[in-house]
Amino acid sequence: MKRFESKEDYLEKILQLSKEKDGVHSIDIARAMNFSKPSVSVAMSKLKDEKLIEIDKEGHIHLTPTGQEIAEKTLEKHELLAQMFINLGVSESTAYEDACRVEHDLSDETWEAIKKHVKR
Repeated sequence: MKRFESKEDYLEKILQLSKEKDGVHSIDIARAMNFSKPSVSVAMSKLKDEKLIEIDKEGHIHLTPTGQEIAEKTLEKHELLAQMFINLGVSESTAYEDACRVEHDLSDETWEAIKKHVKR
């Protein structure tokens, strides 16, 4: 995949959808992310090649342990950053949009400092 950000967004969305329903398919991801099915199919192929997802015979998409780890870390960042922005007075919709942009570019050092600060 061209951008790591895109990879993280797909993995995060697969994780979210898998919590909502049994058996995530490419069409579910396409609808949830407002992307075309062909674009999602290409992305799923690349994620599969990178061993971040597995696709079973029924077309269900499952995160591998590595994919799960990336997805959980991305989702944690997204949720915590959005909540932090909301607490600062940012509207919820803007907070979630901005959190999605920021979550991909933080260094581990900055992320750990943010988590430590928020948990105080």
